[in-house]
Amino acid sequence: MKTYLFVIHMFVCNIIIAYFFPLAVYSSTLEIKIGSKKFTESVILGEIATHLVKSAGEQPIHLRELGGTRVLWNALLKGEIDIYPEYTGTISEEILAGEGVRSDEEIRQALMKRGIKMTNALGFNNTYAIGMKGEVAEKLKIQKISDLRLHPDLKFGFGNEFMDRGDGWPILRRHYNLPQQNVRGLDHDLAYRGLEKGTIQAIDIYSTDAKIRYYNLRLLEDDLNHFPAYNAVILYRSDLEERAPHVVTVLKKIESKIPESEMVKMNSRANMEMVPENRIAADFLSEGLSLETESYEETAISRLLRHTREHLYLVAISLSAAILISIPLGIVSAKRPKSGQIILGIVGVIQTIPSLALLVFMIPLLGIGGPPAITALFLYSLLPIVRNTYTGLHDIRPHIRESAEALGLPPGARLRLVELPMVSRSILAGIKTSAVINIGTATLGALIGAGGYGQLILTGIRLDNISLILQGAVPAAALALIVQGSFEALERFFVPKGLRLKPAA
Repeated sequence: MKTYLFVIHMFVCNIIIAYFFPLAVYSSTLEIKIGSKKFTESVILGEIATHLVKSAGEQPIHLRELGGTRVLWNALLKGEIDIYPEYTGTISEEILAGEGVRSDEEIRQALMKRGIKMTNALGFNNTYAIGMKGEVAEKLKIQKISDLRLHPDLKFGFGNEFMDRGDGWPILRRHYNLPQQNVRGLDHDLAYRGLEKGTIQAIDIYSTDAKIRYYNLRLLEDDLNHFPAYNAVILYRSDLEERAPHVVTVLKKIESKIPESEMVKMNSRANMEMVPENRIAADFLSEGLSLETESYEETAISRLLRHTREHLYLVAISLSAAILISIPLGIVSAKRPKSGQIILGIVGVIQTIPSLALLVFMIPLLGIGGPPAITALFLYSLLPIVRNTYTGLHDIRPHIRESAEALGLPPGARLRLVELPMVSRSILAGIKTSAVINIGTATLGALIGAGGYGQLILTGIRLDNISLILQGAVPAAALALIVQGSFEALERFFVPKGLRLKPAA
């Protein structure tokens, strides 16, 4: 019982902390929200839009690396973001697939029906292409996509989104009648490593990608004109013209102002020279538009502290809520066997759902950011605590129960004074397990804009920067060890002395 009262106290403290020290990303005072996808060019364009909005006197927030097209598009429709960069080919072939829209005017009309508007093209066409290592393509005499028909044993590795999108691999295969069967989906940024190591021979590429030159890749000619034009544009909510018309005006300043060569240069600075996207965007606006904007570059320490606070926010709220719910559920499961089997079955099924899928399932219900991540983490933390509470109570020896009954203790008193103290060590063990799972799973929250250490890991993967990956992975592991050690320290206060583990003689 002491353990449970302590947890209630901890939960209240976490709510107070979350209230008085809220994350900027969830603050309602920041009105203009800008999103970007999980690849470098989109992040850079998102930063350019962020600087432009700042120059208009607003204080925008950039939700970086939110995942794929559908996540950004649905967030825009729901008003969770106001602006994000997109491509006309993606709009026609993925977002508006099946509607037969092709021209810019047709796209505009279709978007308007959904309350969304689009700028004119920014100046470059970032179309999809199929790429191979130059020496491999030369050896096999492959110059165009149709040449791939003669090499059925080649292994392909395509980005996960390309594997399913309307102009992606399934349609490309039918269009070109390609025979390859060994085709796998993987993270787009990791595909380059597979190409370099020779585990795959062809990947999907963005034509403005700076890694084309770095890896000496050959872009195969799209001889059947499968891929449409992917002119970069900015999508924004129609109501932005009423809420902040000056923001829309300033966004249109970059129409036709970003040539392909300039975009390749910016991508190269980010991927090869590791220049922060914030600085790249500021330099472009200064050189290309003579627009001076403030560029704030975080130090490694301040960045780590910010992500630590975000990660602790996600873990503290979700884990505290899980503890408050799980212990009563475990008690009910032990006291009412029929209901207990249903409860254990439900939390067991939840645990079998892949954590990334569980996060995505929450988006239609709760949108992006903290709420869906916290909810998914809460659900994922239930099983160990429920199971340990149930097992501990279920395994109490019958003669102990009989002794408590002989003393005349009512059921509630028996539970509070005898049973819960006896199983407190088992409950704490379940909490420790949930805490470790929660901290590790919380890194995935960055994919839906929840921040935390996962943001550093995602950026590190995107930039092929092992240092950034470690800056996210090592603190997450350290936090898990600290939390586990903290719960072990609590054992001496909340577990009766006679029930504590003693070191072997």
